[in-house]
Amino acid sequence: MQSTAAASVSASAIASAGGARSEAARRPGGLRVCGLRGEALARPSLRISQAPARLAVARATAAAATNGTVAGSGGFDYDLVIIGAGVGGHGAALHAVEEGLKTAIIEGDVVGGTCVNRGCVPSKALLAVSGRMRELHDEHHMKSLGLQVSSTGYDRQAVADHANNLASKIRSNLTNSMKALGVDILTGVGTIVGKQKVRYGKVGFPDKEITARNIIIATGSTPFVPKGIEIDGKTVFTSDHALKLESVPDWIAIVGSGYIGLEFSDVYTALGSEVTFVEALDQLMPGFDPEIAKLAQRVLINPRKIDYHTGVFASKITPAKDGKPVLIELIDAKTKEHKETLEVDAALIATGRAPFTKGLGLENINVVTQRGFVPVDERMRVMDADGNVVPNLYCIGDANGKLMLAHAASAQGISVVEQISGRDHILNHLSIPAACFTHPEISMVGLTEPQAREKADKEGFEVSVVKTSFKANTKALAENEGDGIAKLIYRSDTGEILGVHILGLHAADLIHEASNAIALGTRVQDIKFAVHAHPTLSEVLDELFKAAKLQPREVPDSKPSQPPQPLLKVLSFITALLSSPKRDQQR
Repeated sequence: MQSTAAASVSASAIASAGGARSEAARRPGGLRVCGLRGEALARPSLRISQAPARLAVARATAAAATNGTVAGSGGFDYDLVIIGAGVGGHGAALHAVEEGLKTAIIEGDVVGGTCVNRGCVPSKALLAVSGRMRELHDEHHMKSLGLQVSSTGYDRQAVADHANNLASKIRSNLTNSMKALGVDILTGVGTIVGKQKVRYGKVGFPDKEITARNIIIATGSTPFVPKGIEIDGKTVFTSDHALKLESVPDWIAIVGSGYIGLEFSDVYTALGSEVTFVEALDQLMPGFDPEIAKLAQRVLINPRKIDYHTGVFASKITPAKDGKPVLIELIDAKTKEHKETLEVDAALIATGRAPFTKGLGLENINVVTQRGFVPVDERMRVMDADGNVVPNLYCIGDANGKLMLAHAASAQGISVVEQISGRDHILNHLSIPAACFTHPEISMVGLTEPQAREKADKEGFEVSVVKTSFKANTKALAENEGDGIAKLIYRSDTGEILGVHILGLHAADLIHEASNAIALGTRVQDIKFAVHAHPTLSEVLDELFKAAKLQPREVPDSKPSQPPQPLLKVLSFITALLSSPKRDQQR
């Protein structure tokens, strides 16, 4: 009896809320653009009225799923099955439930994926420690603030526990949020066995097969280890091992100077290690805007116990054993000739990440990966070997290689659910920000200056660049953190924002004003009138946008505009009335 009542309430709630969603989809405000929901552009009253409807759908679906009364539409077990419960899969699952879809997520390891368990979450815990240590060790900085610190130290195991505890907490939060909304969490390795069919299971247990109207692949990535490098997890290791912080070596080589390598150099040097970068390209931080990379090297590399070798490959790395150090053989990146051999205490391999797509059963649906990545179109729809869209199959996140960032995976997942729900949506990847959480931080969105100039040459427009300094910001000076700049790349003819790059205090938080401006298509001439609280770091961007100069617009020659004809008739009548002889007599 209780189940029947629950089903009745759920059905009515879904029907009621569904009507609200249909009405919202018909109105112009329902249009999705630039990676953001169209409701953000609608009138506040409409946004508020839609919120209870969406909440009713989520609650009704969760309640009905708990009682086992909801089935996927069209005879399928589920409306949506997601393979992979990382940040991307989690974001897609929550949005799917919000849209009233019966959803399951398959995870063969632990909820949270790389980001939560072996990536961005635990690394931020280590970086929080390195930031405090770096500040306490800076005697000049502390004295300038009137503070005295007699001695500093750290407990390595306590630091490692902080990172592990944070990962556990976030993992628990993600799991509970999905369970609370009625997402079925299925444990095992997922394999696509045919059109809209998935098999999953664990070793030692029988496999189960389920059907789904739509399937999302969200299996993420693993650390990429080049050939010739032997990983032992103790003296030669990847970021997966480094986050456990089982040791703090006196001298560590970091192979790769991208986001991962830079962040770990910040951690290790703060904890007392000496660092040597090994970079295959001719400059450090090759993925950053060159001007920002040059300044970052001056702030983050040169003053610290860091040296580097550029233009070289680590052709062979042998772990330490029998009292011998780690051996790193370096060869010239162009000539492949041997240059030298490094002897260090440890080596961190930070050469990027590789998609985790083996065992997905893609061959069953005629899909061939490209360097391991699942080929997709701009709507994240999977493409088969013949270049055709595979119906009802999508791939998001690191597995498709479009933009290997956790929040990009989540945005792609939400975009896919929008399409499944009947609203076309294309995510603007140029509006997705990225950040490197060093001290100070680096952040960016859009194009670098060389990329913008290449685009300008092809399309025939001029690129303009303006910069502002953190040294002119009151809040930064109050913190005694004046090192840093913000850089705006834009079109001076239209005011279009092409890219923004920041190096400085809390750069990772500041970038979102710029990323949202790009997402919403806001131009320089509009955003420069935005008001920022004083004194705040946000004024760095305020000054940046105000510094942008636009090309003067040509005003076409035109005759003075005449009043409309009806108004002229009224004016003529009034004039005639005021000048009539009868009116003069009345006076």
